[in-house]
Amino acid sequence: MPEHWQDFDLNFRQSLPLRQPLRLIRQSRENQTGTPMARRKRLPSAIADLPSEVTSPINAAIAARDTKTLDMVAEAIERNNTTLAYQPVLQMRPPHGTAFYEGLIRVLDPVGRTIPARDFIHVAEPTELGREIDCLSLSAGLKTLAKVPDIRVSLNMSARSIGYRRWTSVLDRALKRNPTISERLILEITETSAISVPELVSDFMSDMQTRGIAFALDEFGGGLSNLQQLRDSCFDMVKIHGRFIRGIHANPDNQVLTAALVDVARHLDMFTVAVSVEDEQDALWLSRIGVDCVQGNLYGAPTVKPAWTNERGARKRA
Repeated sequence: MPEHWQDFDLNFRQSLPLRQPLRLIRQSRENQTGTPMARRKRLPSAIADLPSEVTSPINAAIAARDTKTLDMVAEAIERNNTTLAYQPVLQMRPPHGTAFYEGLIRVLDPVGRTIPARDFIHVAEPTELGREIDCLSLSAGLKTLAKVPDIRVSLNMSARSIGYRRWTSVLDRALKRNPTISERLILEITETSAISVPELVSDFMSDMQTRGIAFALDEFGGGLSNLQQLRDSCFDMVKIHGRFIRGIHANPDNQVLTAALVDVARHLDMFTVAVSVEDEQDALWLSRIGVDCVQGNLYGAPTVKPAWTNERGARKRA
């Protein structure tokens, strides 16, 4: 754990001073009759043009949808129609201030609608577009840290972006201009991404932590982590998967699993963050088992216009 993060630990434990989904293409009932070749000839061109190995109508529909999604994301990146939506992560202990904000990437579709990452990241992440998204997210988050000196920000990245030259250049340039922002930067890597290349992730984290950057293991519990790998990984915090958190006050199974995850994290000296908290009874139960931080719509939905933008605007007008 970086030295500056130990200071954060002390302050955090006491009083932290910082403040229409895409549709599947469906065949009508009348197109379900006739020979397989006849049915294929009647498929919409978007499906008929797919590779010949895609024979299932459902698989074809999914492939066509994914292709459309990638085209939309690529166009948004080309036109620079991307932004970050910020969601607060709050302390469970008094004074219940904001520990940090998570910056969540958003893209704008051709008609200007804001598309959340959950609608495209699973398609884009394995491709070059995934690397571009990580670069854009990092660049926007670092600019925010430079402009707003009293907040911490966490940003998502894929393990696939480790060693990606442009991503590294974005980080190096920003830290050269303002080295202190590294101490307010948290990088989030999903559990499934981290366990796919554990040695690469571990070496990368060790290097970045010497520069003051902290790391969060996202979706903790969702990938059934190898506990030995988790022990050796040196993450500063874990974010417990939302599937265990939603409705936890009335779900004994998830209560047992979450309590166990919290105990493991505490034993490894990692902060715990419960995400997808949308119910006060869930929040109360999480507080009782000692979760450090909570994140969810109960405390604030992600917004592209966070509070500090309004504050800066008011100061300019004054």
